Amino acid sequence: MAESTITKKIWNIAGVLRDGGVSMSDYLEQLTYLLFLKMVDEDTQLPDELRWKNWEKIALPEGCSWQQLAAQSGKEQFDDYKNILDTLSEKTGMLGEIYRGAQNKIQTPASLSNVIKMIDGISWNELSEDVKGDIYEGLLEKIAQDTKSGAGQYFTPRPLIKTIVCCVHPTLGKTIMDPCCGSGGFLLAAKEFLKIEIDKATEKQKEALSNSTFFGIEIVPNTFRLCLMNMLLHGIGEFGSDNLPVDCKDSLANEPSRHFDFVMTNPPFGTKSSLAIEVEEIDKETGEKITKTKKQNENYTRNDFITTTSNKQLNFVQHIKSLLKTNGTAAVVLPDNVLFEGGAGETIRQDLLKTCDLHTILRLPTGIFYAQGVKANVLFFEKKETAPVTQTKEVWVYDYRTNIKHTLKTNPLKKSDLNDFVKCYNPENRYNRTETYSETNPEGRWRKYPIYEILKRDKTSLDITWLKSGEDLVDYSLTELMTMIEEKSQNILSAVNSLKDIIGNIEEN
Repeated sequence: MAESTITKKIWNIAGVLRDGGVSMSDYLEQLTYLLFLKMVDEDTQLPDELRWKNWEKIALPEGCSWQQLAAQSGKEQFDDYKNILDTLSEKTGMLGEIYRGAQNKIQTPASLSNVIKMIDGISWNELSEDVKGDIYEGLLEKIAQDTKSGAGQYFTPRPLIKTIVCCVHPTLGKTIMDPCCGSGGFLLAAKEFLKIEIDKATEKQKEALSNSTFFGIEIVPNTFRLCLMNMLLHGIGEFGSDNLPVDCKDSLANEPSRHFDFVMTNPPFGTKSSLAIEVEEIDKETGEKITKTKKQNENYTRNDFITTTSNKQLNFVQHIKSLLKTNGTAAVVLPDNVLFEGGAGETIRQDLLKTCDLHTILRLPTGIFYAQGVKANVLFFEKKETAPVTQTKEVWVYDYRTNIKHTLKTNPLKKSDLNDFVKCYNPENRYNRTETYSETNPEGRWRKYPIYEILKRDKTSLDITWLKSGEDLVDYSLTELMTMIEEKSQNILSAVNSLKDIIGNIEEN
């Protein structure tokens, strides 16, 4: 059965789940629980040489088989499914993490039975590992497109991710980290990018690729579980191992315990967080490990941070620098305010220019993210050894924003839209670049700025543009006008928050 046919069949289950009282935000989680049982059932029936290598060590507890569940009906099936979720949630390793805290949110036995019958009619054996993973990845994107669910905040557009990975140019044998990994897009795109090298790799290199190459952190438990399943379906991680490729925790809470060759990420938008997260603590009375829900930290005091701020994007810039090995490479998606804010923002930018080679900035247009009205950029930099001189010598800027118009529905971002940027970036040898901007071609989108010009800018601002905007000549729809108003409101809010931080620091001193 073709990939598109299976994707369509699985997506049609969404209608049944909605009828069963499951919201779109919970749909893929519920589907993951059931799909996994079905895939394990098929895999265990295959000859050893055909089984998935990263599934070999899996052993489901007694009474948790798909065949047993599918053979039942009514209340018996409904109760048995609850028992399966409870049993698997108590397991350790990758299996236990996927089912940790699992609850059946399908409200009626009839709806559950319909879903199980639909899944039972799908065969996974005939599909390769890549196709299985791509189907799941396609479902993640469909969920992200449902703006009411809010899932899009964890989903970076795949054309942008693939472009970033192409420019960063990861290599086999190096470690790759995403400290805000969402559903795992950057990590999986990096694995896909390495495919040619993987095909030529030794068995030892392939094993390292599965278990000690890709690393991620995701703070939201539900998204973390989806990410684990996505990793597993793409051949990263093993069910029988306690060494997970992704952790569920607050990335910013502590100094990193290890460092990485490549860091690629898109931190959550917004300067502050009201997110409630799960943390594990030891109960003082019983001595047992318990899970508590706490509000995510806003101010982080860390010895490796050069300044303290409640702006979480600025904190992520500091954190990403700490994650890198010397000569390690980072690419991070950041909103405009990180490029021009004063106070802590200026301090962090100056430090980044001094200690790293911040060689490239890609200015992105609005209309490409599921969070509307966001003006963002991609910063590419390399961490350098400590030195008395400023490590950044020149900053190359590609303006793919001015006079560029994208919308999620009518004109979504395609990878081909960024081909010219990749060509200008020149991943094979970024030291050999040619500007497209000149006095005779003032509309060129690729321009370099020597460091002395950057350091003379007010607040060491990296919010750089030279192209003239033709916005006044464009006819916008009502929806697009509302998006523009929202975008400007967010910029005003960001400025107000920055002013509050400055006033707060003055009052404290």
